[in-house]
Amino acid sequence: MNAHYSLLSLMPRNYCTQRRCKLSFSSGIFANSSAVANSLRSSEERVYEVVLKQAARVRKQGRESALDLKKPIESDWNRLNEAYERCREFCAVYDNTFYLGIYTCSFSSSVCTLLMMPELRRAFWAISVWCRRTDDLVDGPNATYITPKDLERWEKRLTDLFEGRPSDVYDVALSDTVSRYPIDIQPFKDMIEGMTLDLTKSRYENFDELYLYCYYVAGTVGFMSVPVIGIAPESKASIESVYNAALALGIANQLTNILRDVGEDASRGRIYLPQDELAGAGLSDDDIFHGKVTDKWRSFMKGQIKRARMFYDEAEKGVSELNLTSRWAVWASLLLYRQILDAIEANDYNNFTKRAYVPKAKKLLSLPAAYGRAFMGNSMLAKLIMR
Repeated sequence: MNAHYSLLSLMPRNYCTQRRCKLSFSSGIFANSSAVANSLRSSEERVYEVVLKQAARVRKQGRESALDLKKPIESDWNRLNEAYERCREFCAVYDNTFYLGIYTCSFSSSVCTLLMMPELRRAFWAISVWCRRTDDLVDGPNATYITPKDLERWEKRLTDLFEGRPSDVYDVALSDTVSRYPIDIQPFKDMIEGMTLDLTKSRYENFDELYLYCYYVAGTVGFMSVPVIGIAPESKASIESVYNAALALGIANQLTNILRDVGEDASRGRIYLPQDELAGAGLSDDDIFHGKVTDKWRSFMKGQIKRARMFYDEAEKGVSELNLTSRWAVWASLLLYRQILDAIEANDYNNFTKRAYVPKAKKLLSLPAAYGRAFMGNSMLAKLIMR
């Protein structure tokens, strides 16, 4: 089984589509077999069921996410505006935001949100704050005192805010946001499940296990975001394919995070790399704890980076199907973050003691490219570059 997942993880993401598999995004070697028990389903197949549920919800409420300004969600508009303002301040203080599945540096996150319309910014502030607070439960200053019971209470509080009973000012903003857009509670619950894994699990046997974790902690944010961003009215793509792309971006971003933070995670006793693939490369946990860059490590990292880039490539297919008003922001987020992989290579794959980052100048240079892809498309942009 381990070898099977290692092989599939490096295949093109349209592998199954080319072979007319039942699930277009699943690695899906089991997809056409009715005899397979649920316990043998791959993580991709399990997550695809969530994709179908999210797409059905959006389809039911209309193809394009539309903000109903006439709907009186909160009777006290001053209180509601204050809630969103507090969310904005929260994001500014923490110097980062959770955007389409990943924490980004303050420069890129502020740029990406500024590229959005004001109403969308407010929604993303609310989502970002909840994601950050959830993450802080297991990675914040009080993480050592957090138990699974605490996460259960946090989930109960989540249910309350979805039902219109917010607990504090930040929950007021999110409660308003989820009432305005066709956002489902399931991705939020799944993120909490990812936090539970961080409390109980520090190794992942194969990529199938790691994929599910990446969905929980990052792919979920793509599912939270698509209903807010909306799909372009002129898009001919299926809603499922757009959600697949958002999922792929979240997975790509989290894989990038993992590859960037190998040394930092190891210092906390965590290794987010597939154990079977490490063993196949002749590496072990001890090699990571010792933090020495060897030829074996470089070769291993090349394969991991290749896989992350394949997920970014899959994500790109869906960005052009999003509403034009938000497309630039999503392209900017994607292009800015995938450059971290280039930085890891530039550091000679030393992600033990060197932190890969993208200089501000390179980030600025990425914005025109993101604009071109958002408003002209890849083919037209390529023609202009060739002139």
